[in-house]
Amino acid sequence: MRIEIWSDVVCPWCFVGKRRLERALESFEHADQVEVVWRSFQLDPSAPPHGHGAERQLTTPVLARKYGRPEDEMRDMQQQLVDLAAEEGLAFRLFETVHTSTLDAHRLLHLALDQGGLDLQGRLKEALLSAYFEDAADIGDHQVLRREALALDLDPERLEEVLAGEEYADAVAADIDAAQGLGVSGVPFFVVDRRYAVSGAQPTEVFSRLLDRAWSEAHPPVQLVGGAVGGAAGDACGIDGSAC
Repeated sequence: MRIEIWSDVVCPWCFVGKRRLERALESFEHADQVEVVWRSFQLDPSAPPHGHGAERQLTTPVLARKYGRPEDEMRDMQQQLVDLAAEEGLAFRLFETVHTSTLDAHRLLHLALDQGGLDLQGRLKEALLSAYFEDAADIGDHQVLRREALALDLDPERLEEVLAGEEYADAVAADIDAAQGLGVSGVPFFVVDRRYAVSGAQPTEVFSRLLDRAWSEAHPPVQLVGGAVGGAAGDACGIDGSAC
């Protein structure tokens, strides 16, 4: 079973949704046969390359302007999200996060996938989300990206090559195009085996039902025919060796 997740590393609901899916997987008996792939999505492609320096902008006033709300009202909404995230074991610092581009972060997630597969990509995704939301780090800043990537042993030379150029930008764009083709208008967006989809950070129970349904339909029980049609079983050896 493959779960593809479209998300952005500056999306708080993406971090909450990640935790809820993980909790569902913990109780899913076939979890060892589930692959999780992280797909790129940019909530604001026009965001500045990084939020430090003279152009530094905190996220809260940017969101207030975007949605046409007073800043105090936006802070109240964010506080509700901070409280909700705490219930998932996440210590959000939403009032300190900066408005920053996520393109380079997504490019590194594709590098991690190529270098170390799904496991390394997943660990980098966790690190970037935590850096942004729990450390209030600017994940548009190459120094921050280097720190998080090198801590997970990404190849230093390849890391510098990717950060210095535009490699994997086409892969990011392809993910975004695929999202549009699937009708994705917001993230997180979870797709199982390209057959079932869930939008948003749904409760853990919803993810559990999704996993069970997708697995059962992909692995239907064997239909017994032959002797069963006439109501009687054919001759066979029992598992205890009887009748043999």
